[in-house]
Amino acid sequence: MSTTEHSEFIDSDTGKLGMWLFLFTELFLFGGLFIVYAVMRSKYAADFHQAALELNVFVGATNTVVLLVSSMTVAMSLTAIQQKRAGKAMGLLFITLLLAGVFMVNKYFEWGHKFGLHLYPGSDVMKSLPHGEIMFFGLYFMMTGLHALHVIIGGVLLTIVIFKIKSGKINAEHYLLQENGALYWHLVDLIWIFLFPLLYLVT
Repeated sequence: MSTTEHSEFIDSDTGKLGMWLFLFTELFLFGGLFIVYAVMRSKYAADFHQAALELNVFVGATNTVVLLVSSMTVAMSLTAIQQKRAGKAMGLLFITLLLAGVFMVNKYFEWGHKFGLHLYPGSDVMKSLPHGEIMFFGLYFMMTGLHALHVIIGGVLLTIVIFKIKSGKINAEHYLLQENGALYWHLVDLIWIFLFPLLYLVT
């Protein structure tokens, strides 16, 4: 192995390790919110159930399917670049971005519906609700809002990857950024898989 190849190998391993460490910090962040949710749900079980009835399970389930499919397309794009099929890789990433857009549009209308009902933190309607329902909606907006931010960040990252593939900077030999982008997108998907049953399927 030449000195250049050895250096690239070390950089690749360092980049992967850095990404995994970052992902673990993100999991700790959401893990803390999940613990708070679990404690509050245990304390206000009836209120959480009542508040969850205001959420649209169909929209939540649709977004779950959308993100699962997007995880598949982002993984397929990584395989495509490894097979030196840059055009296919960019096409699959573009589909991933379209699916991310579908997710965000669904979330926009879902949040818009809640705001139309004045079910948002600080509203007079919210203040009149039982404490448990206030806690539920507070956590709902915090967790889904934070997740939506991650979707946007992931979308920006994958957009950068598309341009770098087009310019040839990402190719079959050098695809660390795309690999890290795919890992980040899988994290976005994984977090939603936990959020969906916690928020939409409260019994």
